[in-house]
Amino acid sequence: RWRARRLAVRRHAVALRFRAAAAMSTLLVSRPQYAWLKELGLEEENDGVYDGRWGGGGEVVTSYCPANNEPIARVRQATMAEYEQTVQKAREAWKIWADVPAPKRGEIVRQIGDALRKKIKVLGSLVSLEMGKIYVEGVGEVQEYVDVCDYAVGLSRMIGGPVLPSERPGHALIEQWNPVGLVGIITAFNFPVAVYGWNNAIALICGNKLSISYDLFTFVCVCVQLNRIVANVLGQNNLPGAICSMTCGGADIGSAIAKDERVDLVSFTGSTHVGKQVSLMVQERFGRQLLELGGNNAIVGNTLYGPLHTKQAVEQYLAAVEQAKQQGGTIICGGKVMDRPGNYVEPTIITGLAHNAAIVHTETFVPILYVLKFKTEEEAFSWNNEVKQGLSSSIFTKDLGRIFRWLGPKGSDCGIVNVNIPTSGAEIGGAFGGEKHTGGGRESGSDSWKQYMRRSTCTINYSKDLPLAQGIKFE
Repeated sequence: RWRARRLAVRRHAVALRFRAAAAMSTLLVSRPQYAWLKELGLEEENDGVYDGRWGGGGEVVTSYCPANNEPIARVRQATMAEYEQTVQKAREAWKIWADVPAPKRGEIVRQIGDALRKKIKVLGSLVSLEMGKIYVEGVGEVQEYVDVCDYAVGLSRMIGGPVLPSERPGHALIEQWNPVGLVGIITAFNFPVAVYGWNNAIALICGNKLSISYDLFTFVCVCVQLNRIVANVLGQNNLPGAICSMTCGGADIGSAIAKDERVDLVSFTGSTHVGKQVSLMVQERFGRQLLELGGNNAIVGNTLYGPLHTKQAVEQYLAAVEQAKQQGGTIICGGKVMDRPGNYVEPTIITGLAHNAAIVHTETFVPILYVLKFKTEEEAFSWNNEVKQGLSSSIFTKDLGRIFRWLGPKGSDCGIVNVNIPTSGAEIGGAFGGEKHTGGGRESGSDSWKQYMRRSTCTINYSKDLPLAQGIKFE
Protein backbone atom coordinates (compact mmCIF):
# COMPACT_ATOMS: atom_id res chain seq x y z
CA ARG A 1 0.00 0.00 0.00
CA TRP A 2 2.77 2.38 0.95
CA ARG A 3 4.56 1.80 -2.39
CA ALA A 4 1.31 2.17 -4.31
CA ARG A 5 0.55 5.42 -2.52
CA ARG A 6 4.08 6.71 -3.18
CA LEU A 7 3.77 5.80 -6.87
CA ALA A 8 0.44 7.61 -7.05
CA VAL A 9 1.98 10.72 -5.48
CA ARG A 10 4.81 10.62 -8.03
CA ARG A 11 2.37 10.26 -10.93
CA HIS A 12 0.34 13.17 -9.57
CA ALA A 13 3.48 15.32 -9.31
CA VAL A 14 4.50 14.41 -12.86
CA ALA A 15 1.01 15.25 -14.08
CA LEU A 16 1.16 18.63 -12.35
CA ARG A 17 4.53 19.40 -13.91
CA PHE A 18 3.20 18.33 -17.31
CA ARG A 19 0.17 20.57 -16.97
CA ALA A 20 2.38 23.45 -15.80
CA ALA A 21 4.66 22.96 -18.81
CA ALA A 22 1.66 22.83 -21.11
CA ALA A 23 0.27 25.99 -19.54
CA MET A 24 3.66 27.67 -19.92
CA SER A 25 3.65 26.94 -23.64
CA THR A 26 0.32 28.78 -23.99
CA LEU A 27 1.80 32.07 -22.76
CA LEU A 28 1.43 34.85 -25.31
CA VAL A 29 5.11 35.73 -24.97
CA SER A 30 5.95 32.33 -26.52
CA ARG A 31 3.67 32.66 -29.54
CA PRO A 32 5.11 33.75 -32.92
CA GLN A 33 2.56 36.55 -33.37
CA TYR A 34 3.78 38.10 -30.12
CA ALA A 35 7.48 37.87 -30.92
CA TRP A 36 7.78 41.60 -30.22
CA LEU A 37 7.37 40.82 -26.51
CA LYS A 38 10.66 38.92 -26.51
CA GLU A 39 12.25 41.74 -28.49
CA LEU A 40 11.38 43.91 -25.49
CA GLY A 41 13.21 41.43 -23.27
CA LEU A 42 10.22 39.66 -21.75
CA GLU A 43 10.59 35.97 -21.00
CA GLU A 44 8.09 33.34 -19.96
CA GLU A 45 9.13 33.97 -16.35
CA ASN A 46 10.59 37.33 -15.32
CA ASP A 47 12.31 38.76 -12.26
CA GLY A 48 10.14 41.12 -10.21
CA VAL A 49 12.85 42.57 -7.97
CA TYR A 50 15.63 45.00 -8.88
CA ASP A 51 18.17 46.51 -6.47
CA GLY A 52 21.11 46.75 -8.84
CA ARG A 53 20.63 43.08 -9.57
CA TRP A 54 17.56 41.27 -10.84
CA GLY A 55 15.89 38.66 -8.68
CA GLY A 56 12.67 37.50 -7.11
CA GLY A 57 12.20 34.65 -4.70
CA GLY A 58 8.52 35.05 -3.91
CA GLU A 59 5.31 33.76 -5.40
CA VAL A 60 5.09 33.56 -9.18
CA VAL A 61 2.14 35.51 -10.59
CA THR A 62 0.69 35.53 -14.08
CA SER A 63 -0.29 38.59 -16.07
CA TYR A 64 -3.38 38.20 -18.28
CA CYS A 65 -4.51 40.05 -21.39
CA PRO A 66 -7.95 41.58 -20.66
CA ALA A 67 -8.90 41.39 -24.35
CA ASN A 68 -9.01 37.58 -24.28
CA ASN A 69 -8.08 36.59 -20.70
CA GLU A 70 -5.08 34.63 -21.97
CA PRO A 71 -1.81 34.60 -19.97
CA ILE A 72 0.94 36.91 -21.20
CA ALA A 73 3.91 36.04 -18.99
CA ARG A 74 4.85 35.36 -15.38
CA VAL A 75 6.73 37.43 -12.82
CA ARG A 76 8.39 36.36 -9.57
CA GLN A 77 7.39 38.74 -6.81
CA ALA A 78 9.50 39.99 -3.92
CA THR A 79 9.82 38.39 -0.52
CA MET A 80 9.97 40.53 2.60
CA ALA A 81 13.67 39.70 2.91
CA GLU A 82 14.21 41.02 -0.63
CA TYR A 83 12.26 44.18 0.21
CA GLU A 84 14.56 44.74 3.19
CA GLN A 85 17.64 44.28 1.03
CA THR A 86 16.25 46.60 -1.63
CA VAL A 87 15.71 49.42 0.88
CA GLN A 88 19.22 49.00 2.29
CA LYS A 89 20.81 49.13 -1.16
CA ALA A 90 18.71 52.14 -2.14
CA ARG A 91 19.90 54.05 0.92
CA GLU A 92 23.52 53.21 0.08
CA ALA A 93 23.02 54.32 -3.53
CA TRP A 94 21.63 57.66 -2.40
CA LYS A 95 25.01 58.65 -0.96
CA ILE A 96 26.31 58.68 -4.53
CA TRP A 97 23.22 60.14 -6.20
CA ALA A 98 22.86 63.04 -3.75
CA ASP A 99 26.36 64.27 -4.67
CA VAL A 100 25.48 64.47 -8.37
CA PRO A 101 24.60 68.09 -9.28
CA ALA A 102 20.96 68.61 -10.21
CA PRO A 103 21.70 69.50 -13.88
CA LYS A 104 23.73 66.29 -14.17
CA ARG A 105 20.81 64.37 -12.70
CA GLY A 106 18.69 66.04 -15.35
CA GLU A 107 21.03 64.67 -18.01
CA ILE A 108 20.37 61.13 -16.75
CA VAL A 109 16.62 61.76 -16.95
CA ARG A 110 17.09 63.11 -20.50
CA GLN A 111 18.73 59.82 -21.46
CA ILE A 112 15.83 57.90 -19.93
CA GLY A 113 13.46 59.92 -22.10
CA ASP A 114 15.52 59.18 -25.21
CA ALA A 115 15.52 55.46 -24.38
CA LEU A 116 11.74 55.56 -24.08
CA ARG A 117 11.40 57.34 -27.44
CA LYS A 118 13.13 54.44 -29.17
CA LYS A 119 10.53 52.00 -27.83
CA ILE A 120 7.46 54.20 -27.62
CA LYS A 121 5.27 52.19 -30.01
CA VAL A 122 6.17 48.76 -28.70
CA LEU A 123 5.73 49.93 -25.09
CA GLY A 124 2.36 51.39 -26.07
CA SER A 125 1.43 48.00 -27.50
CA LEU A 126 2.44 46.33 -24.24
CA VAL A 127 0.27 48.75 -22.22
CA SER A 128 -2.66 47.95 -24.52
CA LEU A 129 -2.04 44.20 -24.31
CA GLU A 130 -1.67 44.04 -20.54
CA MET A 131 -3.84 46.87 -19.20
CA GLY A 132 -6.57 46.97 -21.85
CA LYS A 133 -6.29 50.54 -23.13
CA ILE A 134 -6.69 51.08 -26.84
CA TYR A 135 -3.36 51.33 -28.66
CA VAL A 136 -3.36 55.11 -29.17
CA GLU A 137 -3.91 55.65 -25.45
CA GLY A 138 -1.10 53.24 -24.62
CA VAL A 139 1.30 55.12 -26.88
CA GLY A 140 0.03 58.43 -25.50
CA GLU A 141 0.80 57.31 -21.99
CA VAL A 142 4.40 56.47 -22.88
CA GLN A 143 4.62 59.83 -24.66
CA GLU A 144 3.55 61.49 -21.42
CA TYR A 145 6.47 59.87 -19.61
CA VAL A 146 8.78 61.16 -22.37
CA ASP A 147 7.29 64.65 -22.03
CA VAL A 148 7.71 64.60 -18.25
CA CYS A 149 11.37 63.65 -18.74
CA ASP A 150 11.82 66.71 -20.98
CA TYR A 151 10.04 68.85 -18.39
CA ALA A 152 12.20 67.49 -15.58
CA VAL A 153 15.41 68.19 -17.52
CA GLY A 154 14.58 71.90 -17.64
CA LEU A 155 13.42 71.82 -14.04
CA SER A 156 16.77 70.43 -12.93
CA ARG A 157 18.36 73.84 -13.67
CA MET A 158 15.61 75.84 -11.97
CA ILE A 159 14.72 74.22 -8.65
CA GLY A 160 15.76 76.20 -5.62
CA GLY A 161 14.61 78.68 -3.03
CA PRO A 162 14.73 82.47 -2.85
CA VAL A 163 17.31 84.72 -1.22
CA LEU A 164 15.27 86.83 1.20
CA PRO A 165 16.08 90.29 2.62
CA SER A 166 17.15 90.06 6.26
CA GLU A 167 16.10 92.65 8.82
CA ARG A 168 19.53 92.33 10.46
CA PRO A 169 22.60 94.07 9.00
CA GLY A 170 25.32 91.73 7.81
CA HIS A 171 22.95 88.77 7.52
CA ALA A 172 21.73 86.71 4.57
CA LEU A 173 18.47 84.76 4.62
CA ILE A 174 18.06 81.92 2.11
CA GLU A 175 15.65 79.07 1.53
CA GLN A 176 17.50 75.81 0.86
CA TRP A 177 15.84 72.78 -0.77
CA ASN A 178 17.27 69.28 -0.41
CA PRO A 179 16.00 65.85 -1.46
CA VAL A 180 13.75 64.07 1.04
CA GLY A 181 15.74 60.86 0.57
CA LEU A 182 13.95 57.59 -0.17
CA VAL A 183 10.68 57.90 -2.08
CA GLY A 184 8.47 54.82 -1.91
CA ILE A 185 6.11 54.73 -4.88
CA ILE A 186 3.04 52.49 -4.76
CA THR A 187 1.35 52.72 -8.11
CA ALA A 188 -1.87 51.41 -9.64
CA PHE A 189 -3.27 49.83 -12.78
CA ASN A 190 -5.05 52.57 -14.71
CA PHE A 191 -1.96 54.61 -15.67
CA PRO A 192 0.90 52.10 -15.43
CA VAL A 193 3.42 54.25 -17.32
CA ALA A 194 2.38 57.84 -16.60
CA VAL A 195 2.23 57.52 -12.81
CA TYR A 196 5.59 55.76 -12.80
CA GLY A 197 6.97 58.50 -15.06
CA TRP A 198 5.75 61.48 -13.03
CA ASN A 199 7.21 60.18 -9.81
CA ASN A 200 10.37 58.79 -11.36
CA ALA A 201 11.51 61.77 -13.43
CA ILE A 202 10.78 64.52 -10.93
CA ALA A 203 11.96 62.63 -7.85
CA LEU A 204 15.23 61.74 -9.61
CA ILE A 205 16.15 65.29 -10.60
CA CYS A 206 15.39 66.35 -7.02
CA GLY A 207 18.11 63.97 -5.85
CA ASN A 208 16.00 61.18 -4.37
CA LYS A 209 16.39 57.45 -4.71
CA LEU A 210 13.26 55.44 -5.40
CA SER A 211 11.78 52.16 -4.28
CA ILE A 212 8.85 51.32 -6.50
CA SER A 213 6.13 48.82 -5.64
CA TYR A 214 3.61 47.55 -8.15
CA ASP A 215 0.21 45.94 -7.84
CA LEU A 216 0.94 42.41 -8.98
CA PHE A 217 -2.46 41.79 -10.45
CA THR A 218 -2.33 44.62 -12.93
CA PHE A 219 0.68 45.35 -15.11
CA VAL A 220 3.71 43.36 -14.03
CA CYS A 221 5.11 43.10 -17.57
CA VAL A 222 4.96 46.87 -18.09
CA CYS A 223 6.66 47.54 -14.75
CA VAL A 224 9.51 45.14 -15.50
CA GLN A 225 10.14 46.78 -18.87
CA LEU A 226 10.11 50.33 -17.50
CA ASN A 227 12.53 49.47 -14.74
CA ARG A 228 14.78 47.65 -17.22
CA ILE A 229 15.00 50.80 -19.37
CA VAL A 230 15.87 52.99 -16.37
CA ALA A 231 18.37 50.42 -15.06
CA ASN A 232 20.15 50.29 -18.43
CA VAL A 233 20.56 54.08 -18.47
CA LEU A 234 21.93 54.10 -14.92
CA GLY A 235 24.35 51.31 -15.80
CA GLN A 236 25.59 53.09 -18.92
CA ASN A 237 26.49 56.05 -16.70
CA ASN A 238 28.25 53.91 -14.06
CA LEU A 239 25.62 54.73 -11.46
CA PRO A 240 24.17 52.25 -8.93
CA GLY A 241 21.04 50.56 -10.23
CA ALA A 242 19.56 50.72 -6.73
CA ILE A 243 18.97 54.45 -7.27
CA CYS A 244 15.75 53.26 -8.89
CA SER A 245 14.86 49.92 -7.34
CA MET A 246 11.74 47.81 -7.76
CA THR A 247 9.78 45.31 -5.69
CA CYS A 248 6.76 43.75 -7.36
CA GLY A 249 4.44 42.65 -4.59
CA GLY A 250 1.02 42.71 -3.05
CA ALA A 251 -0.41 44.24 0.09
CA ASP A 252 2.48 43.00 2.24
CA ILE A 253 5.05 45.02 0.29
CA GLY A 254 2.77 48.07 0.11
CA SER A 255 2.16 47.99 3.86
CA ALA A 256 5.89 47.61 4.51
CA ILE A 257 6.61 50.77 2.50
CA ALA A 258 3.86 52.72 4.27
CA LYS A 259 5.08 51.70 7.74
CA ASP A 260 8.83 51.92 7.06
CA GLU A 261 10.40 54.94 8.79
CA ARG A 262 13.32 54.75 6.36
CA VAL A 263 10.93 55.69 3.54
CA ASP A 264 10.90 59.49 3.68
CA LEU A 265 8.00 60.03 1.28
CA VAL A 266 5.25 57.59 0.30
CA SER A 267 3.62 58.39 -3.04
CA PHE A 268 0.46 56.31 -3.44
CA THR A 269 -1.83 56.15 -6.46
CA GLY A 270 -4.96 54.03 -6.18
CA SER A 271 -8.43 53.80 -4.71
CA THR A 272 -9.69 56.08 -1.97
CA HIS A 273 -10.38 53.03 0.22
CA VAL A 274 -6.79 51.76 0.11
CA GLY A 275 -5.46 55.32 0.18
CA LYS A 276 -7.07 55.86 3.58
CA GLN A 277 -5.31 52.78 4.92
CA VAL A 278 -1.96 53.90 3.52
CA SER A 279 -2.48 57.41 4.89
CA LEU A 280 -3.13 56.13 8.41
CA MET A 281 0.00 53.96 8.34
CA VAL A 282 2.17 56.86 7.18
CA GLN A 283 0.62 59.38 9.59
CA GLU A 284 1.15 57.00 12.49
CA ARG A 285 4.91 57.45 12.06
CA PHE A 286 4.62 61.17 11.15
CA GLY A 287 5.80 60.39 7.63
CA ARG A 288 5.25 62.40 4.47
CA GLN A 289 2.75 61.27 1.88
CA LEU A 290 1.62 62.16 -1.61
CA LEU A 291 -1.82 60.73 -2.41
CA GLU A 292 -3.45 60.52 -5.84
CA LEU A 293 -6.77 58.77 -5.28
CA GLY A 294 -10.21 58.39 -6.89
CA GLY A 295 -11.62 60.85 -9.38
CA ASN A 296 -15.27 60.14 -10.31
CA ASN A 297 -15.04 62.82 -12.99
CA ALA A 298 -18.12 64.73 -14.02
CA ILE A 299 -18.08 63.75 -17.72
CA VAL A 300 -16.75 60.87 -19.81
CA GLY A 301 -13.72 61.86 -21.85
CA ASN A 302 -13.61 59.14 -24.47
CA THR A 303 -16.02 57.48 -26.89
CA LEU A 304 -13.85 54.45 -27.74
CA TYR A 305 -13.18 51.90 -25.02
CA GLY A 306 -11.01 48.87 -24.67
CA PRO A 307 -11.85 45.95 -22.38
CA LEU A 308 -12.10 46.31 -18.63
CA HIS A 309 -8.95 45.28 -16.87
CA THR A 310 -10.10 42.18 -14.99
CA LYS A 311 -13.08 39.88 -14.58
CA GLN A 312 -13.62 41.54 -11.20
CA ALA A 313 -14.06 44.87 -13.01
CA VAL A 314 -16.76 43.29 -15.18
CA GLU A 315 -18.55 42.18 -12.01
CA GLN A 316 -18.28 45.73 -10.64
CA TYR A 317 -19.79 47.04 -13.88
CA LEU A 318 -22.78 44.68 -13.64
CA ALA A 319 -23.24 45.51 -9.96
CA ALA A 320 -23.21 49.25 -10.73
CA VAL A 321 -25.82 48.84 -13.48
CA GLU A 322 -28.05 46.85 -11.13
CA GLN A 323 -27.65 49.41 -8.33
CA ALA A 324 -28.52 52.22 -10.74
CA LYS A 325 -31.74 50.41 -11.71
CA GLN A 326 -32.66 49.84 -8.07
CA GLN A 327 -32.10 53.53 -7.30
CA GLY A 328 -34.46 54.67 -10.07
CA GLY A 329 -32.19 54.87 -13.09
CA THR A 330 -33.18 54.12 -16.69
CA ILE A 331 -30.66 52.58 -19.08
CA ILE A 332 -30.70 54.54 -22.33
CA CYS A 333 -28.03 52.42 -23.99
CA GLY A 334 -25.59 49.68 -23.02
CA GLY A 335 -25.78 47.91 -19.70
CA LYS A 336 -24.61 44.50 -20.86
CA VAL A 337 -21.49 42.37 -21.12
CA MET A 338 -20.53 41.87 -24.76
CA ASP A 339 -20.69 38.33 -26.17
CA ARG A 340 -17.05 37.93 -27.15
CA PRO A 341 -13.78 36.80 -25.54
CA GLY A 342 -12.23 39.11 -22.98
CA ASN A 343 -13.62 41.63 -20.51
CA TYR A 344 -15.67 43.76 -22.89
CA VAL A 345 -18.79 45.60 -21.73
CA GLU A 346 -21.08 48.06 -23.45
CA PRO A 347 -20.51 51.76 -22.75
CA THR A 348 -23.61 52.74 -20.80
CA ILE A 349 -25.73 55.87 -20.40
CA ILE A 350 -28.18 56.05 -17.49
CA THR A 351 -30.77 58.76 -16.80
CA GLY A 352 -33.44 59.36 -14.19
CA LEU A 353 -31.24 59.19 -11.11
CA ALA A 354 -31.31 61.75 -8.33
CA HIS A 355 -28.19 63.89 -8.08
CA ASN A 356 -27.51 62.50 -4.62
CA ALA A 357 -28.10 58.84 -5.49
CA ALA A 358 -25.46 56.63 -3.88
CA ILE A 359 -24.34 55.12 -7.19
CA VAL A 360 -23.81 58.58 -8.73
CA HIS A 361 -21.39 59.37 -5.92
CA THR A 362 -19.52 56.08 -6.30
CA GLU A 363 -16.41 55.78 -8.45
CA THR A 364 -16.68 52.45 -10.28
CA PHE A 365 -13.88 52.60 -12.89
CA VAL A 366 -16.27 51.39 -15.59
CA PRO A 367 -17.76 53.08 -18.71
CA ILE A 368 -21.02 54.33 -17.22
CA LEU A 369 -22.24 57.90 -17.72
CA TYR A 370 -25.01 59.25 -15.48
CA VAL A 371 -26.93 62.10 -17.15
CA LEU A 372 -28.53 64.51 -14.67
CA LYS A 373 -30.93 67.34 -15.55
CA PHE A 374 -30.43 70.65 -13.74
CA LYS A 375 -32.38 73.90 -13.74
CA THR A 376 -29.84 76.50 -12.66
CA GLU A 377 -26.11 77.09 -12.83
CA GLU A 378 -25.86 77.10 -9.04
CA GLU A 379 -27.56 73.72 -8.93
CA ALA A 380 -25.11 72.20 -11.44
CA PHE A 381 -22.07 73.60 -9.62
CA SER A 382 -23.41 72.34 -6.31
CA TRP A 383 -23.97 68.81 -7.64
CA ASN A 384 -20.45 68.73 -9.02
CA ASN A 385 -19.02 69.69 -5.64
CA GLU A 386 -21.16 67.47 -3.41
CA VAL A 387 -19.31 64.27 -4.33
CA LYS A 388 -16.41 63.32 -2.08
CA GLN A 389 -13.87 63.03 -4.89
CA GLY A 390 -12.34 66.11 -6.47
CA LEU A 391 -9.95 65.29 -9.31
CA SER A 392 -11.28 66.73 -12.56
CA SER A 393 -14.40 68.50 -13.85
CA SER A 394 -15.55 70.37 -16.93
CA ILE A 395 -18.37 72.50 -18.30
CA PHE A 396 -19.25 73.34 -21.89
CA THR A 397 -20.37 76.94 -22.40
CA LYS A 398 -19.78 80.13 -24.40
CA ASP A 399 -20.89 82.37 -21.52
CA LEU A 400 -17.78 84.21 -20.27
CA GLY A 401 -19.40 85.05 -16.97
CA ARG A 402 -20.24 81.40 -16.35
CA ILE A 403 -16.69 80.38 -17.24
CA PHE A 404 -15.15 82.62 -14.60
CA ARG A 405 -17.78 81.74 -12.01
CA TRP A 406 -16.91 78.07 -12.67
CA LEU A 407 -13.22 78.84 -12.12
CA GLY A 408 -13.86 81.01 -9.06
CA PRO A 409 -14.35 80.35 -5.34
CA LYS A 410 -18.01 79.30 -5.75
CA GLY A 411 -17.28 77.17 -8.80
CA SER A 412 -15.71 73.74 -9.11
CA ASP A 413 -13.74 72.51 -6.10
CA CYS A 414 -11.67 70.04 -8.12
CA GLY A 415 -7.93 70.11 -8.68
CA ILE A 416 -8.45 70.22 -12.45
CA VAL A 417 -11.16 72.59 -13.69
CA ASN A 418 -11.76 72.61 -17.45
CA VAL A 419 -13.93 74.52 -19.89
CA ASN A 420 -15.04 73.14 -23.27
CA ILE A 421 -12.68 70.15 -23.10
CA PRO A 422 -13.03 66.69 -21.52
CA THR A 423 -11.91 65.91 -17.99
CA SER A 424 -9.12 63.65 -19.24
CA GLY A 425 -5.79 64.37 -20.92
CA ALA A 426 -4.19 66.93 -18.60
CA GLU A 427 -1.04 68.64 -19.91
CA ILE A 428 2.17 68.08 -17.96
CA GLY A 429 2.93 71.76 -17.27
CA GLY A 430 0.02 72.23 -14.89
CA ALA A 431 -0.10 70.68 -11.43
CA PHE A 432 -1.84 67.30 -11.64
CA GLY A 433 -3.92 66.16 -8.69
CA GLY A 434 -7.19 66.63 -6.88
CA GLU A 435 -8.86 67.74 -3.69
CA LYS A 436 -10.97 66.16 -0.93
CA HIS A 437 -10.96 62.33 -1.09
CA THR A 438 -8.71 62.47 -4.13
CA GLY A 439 -5.93 63.14 -1.65
CA GLY A 440 -4.70 66.67 -2.27
CA GLY A 441 -1.38 65.56 -3.76
CA ARG A 442 0.29 66.97 -6.87
CA GLU A 443 2.56 64.44 -8.58
CA SER A 444 3.57 66.47 -11.62
CA GLY A 445 3.63 69.95 -13.12
CA SER A 446 4.00 73.48 -11.72
CA ASP A 447 5.75 73.39 -8.31
CA SER A 448 5.01 69.71 -7.58
CA TRP A 449 8.77 69.17 -7.28
CA LYS A 450 8.56 70.71 -3.80
CA GLN A 451 6.73 67.62 -2.54
CA TYR A 452 9.81 65.52 -3.32
CA MET A 453 12.11 67.81 -1.31
CA ARG A 454 12.55 69.17 2.20
CA ARG A 455 12.94 72.89 2.91
CA SER A 456 15.28 74.67 5.30
CA THR A 457 15.37 78.38 6.12
CA CYS A 458 19.02 79.35 6.58
CA THR A 459 20.31 82.52 8.24
CA ILE A 460 23.96 83.35 7.64
CA ASN A 461 25.69 85.99 9.77
CA TYR A 462 28.70 87.45 7.96
CA SER A 463 29.08 90.42 10.32
CA LYS A 464 30.95 90.72 13.61
CA ASP A 465 27.79 91.40 15.60
CA LEU A 466 25.06 89.11 16.97
CA PRO A 467 21.79 91.06 16.66
CA LEU A 468 18.56 89.19 17.44
CA ALA A 469 15.47 89.11 15.26
CA GLN A 470 12.55 91.43 16.05
CA GLY A 471 15.07 93.85 17.61
CA ILE A 472 15.11 91.97 20.91
CA LYS A 473 17.86 92.99 23.31
CA PHE A 474 18.62 91.31 26.64
CA GLU A 475 19.91 94.06 28.93
